[in-house]
Amino acid sequence: MAQFRQNHAKQGKGLQTTFRLVMLLILITAMLMGGIWYVNEKFTSQPTKPVDVFGPNDETARTYLPSQQGELVHHTYYSISYMEDHEQSEWTAYMMDRNMLNAPNVPRHKEFSEDPLVTTHSARHNDYSGSGYTRGHMVPAGDMAFDEIAMRETFYMSNMSPQLRQFNNGVWKELEENIRDWTYKAETLYVITGPILSNPIKTIGKSNQVTVPSAFYKVLLDYKNKKAIGFIIPHEMTDKPLQNFMVAINDIEKATSIDFFESMFNDMEEEKLESTFDPSLWNVSEKRYQLRISKWNYE
Repeated sequence: MAQFRQNHAKQGKGLQTTFRLVMLLILITAMLMGGIWYVNEKFTSQPTKPVDVFGPNDETARTYLPSQQGELVHHTYYSISYMEDHEQSEWTAYMMDRNMLNAPNVPRHKEFSEDPLVTTHSARHNDYSGSGYTRGHMVPAGDMAFDEIAMRETFYMSNMSPQLRQFNNGVWKELEENIRDWTYKAETLYVITGPILSNPIKTIGKSNQVTVPSAFYKVLLDYKNKKAIGFIIPHEMTDKPLQNFMVAINDIEKATSIDFFESMFNDMEEEKLESTFDPSLWNVSEKRYQLRISKWNYE
């Protein structure tokens, strides 16, 4: 019996040694695999496109949309309030960040189409044909050039408003390009755009009556740095500098009856942001202004 126990003890020690070696190998393998995962995660898991702040992955962003009179419609990267009586959106809203501007541009989409999500049906392509007005983007295609879906959705007719070519290619284009500069500097901007539908110029349309606005507006919020500014630009060709169209956001709210920062800030913060603005915080490109008055206005 003693001999048996001695042999059994030796066998047990051998099994323990083998077990320890196996566990050590498993531990080393796990550490190696963990290291490989870390390297892969660190260097290959960076997002290939901007944070989906107005998409299905972050519905909280939509909590802070402006007040609305129209039908609320969510597209992948922007939201709208569609006014059936005017056959266009009273506002469009989206977040734009530096990643969008750094991403390679997809090809520009070429076909305008009805918005499939507007339940009352949006304006049609032929409503603008022969009218003398261009299909003016409220959410610029250039802001959504980072993604094919984002680009395509800017060509929905719900994102269009009738604009004179000299306005669309002139002061409106200049403002859009400056906004991209400001976004790059701020990292992220909340952009709200729309027509001023009071005192319209006329209506156009073969299938629908589309209101031609008397002016257009933009509201810009740099949430991180707590600064905001508004623009109201009359619907006409102009040689005036962009600074002439800077306004307090309260002025746009009076002209549109829209509350832009509803529920976003407390009353004191909201009043400060909406009642004042500092033009020196929004540097306008002199080069683009000169291009506008010498070239873009006449294209």
